[in-house]
Amino acid sequence: MKKIFESVDKTIFLVAGSITLLLAIVSIVFTEQVASVFSGIFNFFTNTLGFAYIGFALFVIAACLFVSFSKYGKIRLGGDDEKPEYSNISWFSMIFAAGMGIGLVFWSVAEPMNHFMVPPFADPQTPEAAVESLQYTFLHWGVHPWALYAAVALPMAYFHFRKGLPLLVSSSFYPFLGDKALKGGFSKGIDTFTVILILIGVATSFGLGALQIQSGLEFVFHISGGTLLAVVIVIICTILFVISSTAGIDRGMKLLSNTNTVIVFAVMLFVLLAGPTLYIFNITLESIGDYIFKFIPMSFFTDANGTVAAHTGENWIGNWTVFYWAWWITWTPFVGSFIAKISKGRTIREFVLAILGVPTIMSCIWFGIMGGTGLNMELANPGSVIQNGAVDTNSSVFQMLSNLPLSGVISVLVMLSLLVFFLTSADAGVQVVSTMSSRGRENSQKLIKVIWGVILGLLAIMFIVTGGLSAVQSLSFAFSFPFLIIICLMLAGFFKYLKKEEFDK
Repeated sequence: MKKIFESVDKTIFLVAGSITLLLAIVSIVFTEQVASVFSGIFNFFTNTLGFAYIGFALFVIAACLFVSFSKYGKIRLGGDDEKPEYSNISWFSMIFAAGMGIGLVFWSVAEPMNHFMVPPFADPQTPEAAVESLQYTFLHWGVHPWALYAAVALPMAYFHFRKGLPLLVSSSFYPFLGDKALKGGFSKGIDTFTVILILIGVATSFGLGALQIQSGLEFVFHISGGTLLAVVIVIICTILFVISSTAGIDRGMKLLSNTNTVIVFAVMLFVLLAGPTLYIFNITLESIGDYIFKFIPMSFFTDANGTVAAHTGENWIGNWTVFYWAWWITWTPFVGSFIAKISKGRTIREFVLAILGVPTIMSCIWFGIMGGTGLNMELANPGSVIQNGAVDTNSSVFQMLSNLPLSGVISVLVMLSLLVFFLTSADAGVQVVSTMSSRGRENSQKLIKVIWGVILGLLAIMFIVTGGLSAVQSLSFAFSFPFLIIICLMLAGFFKYLKKEEFDK
C-alpha cells in the first residue's frame, strides 16, 4: 500500500478527495438544505456577474485567434521535429468525445425546443423562432466553449511538451514564480482546486447522462424507477469506466471514442434520411448563416435594458448563455488537460484552428439534424415533441425519435451513445485527476484511478438527488469564477514565455 502512494502528492490527493467526498455525502444526506443553497448561488451569479462571463469568453476567443495567426502559430508543442502521437481522426474523436460528451446528446433536441418555446426575440412557436433556436444553440455549443478549452489546453501543452514541466495547471505559473510553481503551498493550492473543479465538471455530465438514460429506459422500455434507477445507472457506469480508465488511453479511451464516433454518425445519417431531409438542410444552412452574421452582437449581448427578460418572462441570458459559459469553464481544466495530453507534436496554429473549427462544425451539423427534425415535427404537428405545453428535457430526444421509423432501434443506439459518452468523459476525467494528484506523472497507479472513480460516481449521485440540472447550474457558477481568474493568469504566463521563443530570420 505504501508503494502505491509513493507517486501521489498526498496533499492534493487528501485535500481534494476529502472536500469532494464530503460535499457529495453532505448533499446526499441534507438534500433539501443543499438544494436551497444551490438556488441562492445561481441567482447571485446570474443577476450580478453575468457581464464578467460574457466579457471573459470574448477575451479568450481573441487571445486564441491572435496566437494562432501570429508568428507564434508555427511553434510546435514539443521538439521542433516532433510528430503527432495520434492520427487526425483519433485526435478529433477523442477531443470531441471529451469536450462535448453527454451534453451533446442530452441537449440535441431539448435546447432547440426550449428556445422554440421561449425564444429571446422571436414570437414563440413560429418559423422565426425555429431558426433563432438553432442560431442560439450554435452559439452555446460553437466557438466559445472550444476557445475556453483551448485557453487552458494550450498553456498546459506548451509548458509540458515544450518546456518539460509537469502536466499541471500550476506549471503555467512558472513564468511568474519560477521553481515555486513546481512545489510549495501555492502550486498545491492551484492543483488541488483544479482537481476539485475537474471532478465537479465531469460529475455534472455524469449526472445528466444518467437522468437521460433513465428517461430513455422509461420511454422506450417502460422501465420505471425514477431517481433510484438513475442512481443505479451511475453505479453500473462507474464500475465500467473505472475498468476503462485502468486500461489506459490507447486501449480504453481511444477505442471508446472511435466507437462512439461511428454511433453518432450512424444516428445522424439515419435521422437525416428518415426525417425531413430538405427542411434539415434549409434550416441548418439558414441558422448557420445567422450564427455567423450575428456572432459578434450575440457574443456581446448582456440584455442591459431587460428587453429579452421582459419578452421571455425570465432572466434568459443568465439562465442560458451566462450559465453555459460558467459550465464550460468548470470543464476547462478537465478537457484542457486531456486535450493537452493527446496533442504532442501539433503546431500552435494547427492546435487552435482545429479545436475551434472542427468541433464547432460538427456541433452545428449535429444540432441542425437532431434539433431541426424536432422543430419541423412541432411546426407541422404541434404536440408531437412538446408534451402538455412543456419540453421534457430528459426525454425530448426520445420523443422526437418516436415519430420516425425504427424508433426503438435508434433510441437504443442513442442510449448506447450516451453510455459511451458517459464512459469517455469519466474515463478522461479520471486520467487527468490521477495525473494531477500524482505530481504530473502520466501513468499513475490503478488504485488511485479507482478511488477517484468512486468519488466521481458519488458526486454524480449528489447532482441527481439535489435537483439535477439546477444543481449543475449552481455549482458551475460557484466553482467557475475563481478558475476564470486562473485562466487569465495562465494566458498571461503563456504569452510572456512566447516572447522568449527564437525564430529563424
